[in-house]
Amino acid sequence: MTMNRIVVLGAAMAMMSMGNAQAQTPTPHDLLLANLWTQRSVEFKGNALTVFALARLRLDQALADKTWTAAPVEQKGDFAKLPPAVVLDIDETALDNSLYQVWTMKAGTSFSLPTWNEFCNAKVSRAIPGAAEFTKYAESKGVKVFYISNRAAEVEQATRENMEKFGFAMGGNVDTFLMQGEKPEWGSKKGTRRAAIVQDYRILLEFGDNFGDFDDRYSSSEADRLKFFEENNERWGREWLVIANPTYGSFDAAPFGFNYKAPADEQRKAKWDVLDAWAGPAKK
Repeated sequence: MTMNRIVVLGAAMAMMSMGNAQAQTPTPHDLLLANLWTQRSVEFKGNALTVFALARLRLDQALADKTWTAAPVEQKGDFAKLPPAVVLDIDETALDNSLYQVWTMKAGTSFSLPTWNEFCNAKVSRAIPGAAEFTKYAESKGVKVFYISNRAAEVEQATRENMEKFGFAMGGNVDTFLMQGEKPEWGSKKGTRRAAIVQDYRILLEFGDNFGDFDDRYSSSEADRLKFFEENNERWGREWLVIANPTYGSFDAAPFGFNYKAPADEQRKAKWDVLDAWAGPAKK
């Protein structure tokens, strides 16, 4: 082989290598760090374990205090003698669905109900650290564990099977899975389902990753969301326990007014514009 041919071949191989490297370079994505933190960080695991460790202490306190309720809007009348219950959201509170979130990133797509339902039916969601163990602890104390989820009723059985393999409390002969659309009045807001539970139980604790898991007024302006949050300052960490979820939720949509039909660039600009920033180094 002549020197010229060697040079040409080497150049061609270098160009092919550069092309492959470029093809493998991931497209920048808003959710990269959020999903990396959720899937890979020990900090996420530590945060979840901290919440559920605190929950055991709060549960014991609540059992000893007959005036304690985590559902101030729905729980009325003489509830002191009702049997105790706790309520958990499922997605990103009991189950980690980051596999779906990462799939949407790598596939260059976004959430859709058909693919989400297919994911739920695949039963591959992972348990949030400490969640299943807490539900068994609650069950051992005679506390009924309910799950209020905005998963559709059609994926309830798959969801049950997914959770059962991790050892979550399943409710025995009581239907403890209250799914969106299971009854006509059970929409995305969860107050109607809490109202169904308080007919027969005293709700001691509520768990969620989204403001809407605690307060039906989640889909309001950022200013109102903060107002409603502060109205319940004494409940956070006491009756209401939050699992960190930076990947999605009402916090993400509030800056663009929950207008999901707005173009992605417009949504991103609205989120960019609400952020506070340091003025930067002083000009010399």
